[in-house]
Amino acid sequence: MNVSPARPGPKPKPDTRNNLVQAGLQMIHADGYAATGIQSIVERANVPKGSFYNHFTSKEAFAAEVIDAYFHWGQKKLREILVNNDAPPLDRLEAYFDDRINALKASGFVKGCLLGNFSAEVADHSEVVRGRLVEQFNAWSRLFEECISQAQEQGTLSDQFPAALLGRFVLNSWEGALLRMRVEKTDAPLVEFKAIVFGEILAKRRT
Repeated sequence: MNVSPARPGPKPKPDTRNNLVQAGLQMIHADGYAATGIQSIVERANVPKGSFYNHFTSKEAFAAEVIDAYFHWGQKKLREILVNNDAPPLDRLEAYFDDRINALKASGFVKGCLLGNFSAEVADHSEVVRGRLVEQFNAWSRLFEECISQAQEQGTLSDQFPAALLGRFVLNSWEGALLRMRVEKTDAPLVEFKAIVFGEILAKRRT
């Protein structure tokens, strides 16, 4: 069998896929999934449109990778704070939310959480996106669960409710507070979230 020699030409850039994902992440977070077209993504990434389909089978598949990229970025920040064993676990968890509130204030209370945005806009219409959101929300709440479980083991937090349930509740409440923040353009819903969660739900036991 004769094998034709490879055509000469530029080799694909190894960072094209990442450039597309990062461009898509920024644009979808700012403008929404429906308003962000493939053409605008490739223009932002400065690559030919054909390159998109070399890496992604569809816009849905691309959205799933954008969700992963966003979560992994957020997970890095989360772990930096929550894995600091020099501080008590509940203090670490509260410090994480303080960090996020300060960042949201600095950005003018826009965008919110990309996972929450995808949930509201796309989850009802795409099983691919919905499945990836379920996966990453579960991973996120487990990180909260680990911190809460440590506090229960140390006796600084009541074990009336399982750590997994509390972790999910905290995440669900935070996502709701972010939606109200975007509507009201104020940190009041976030401050109220913290007051109830750390003043009552995750209140430290008095010694």
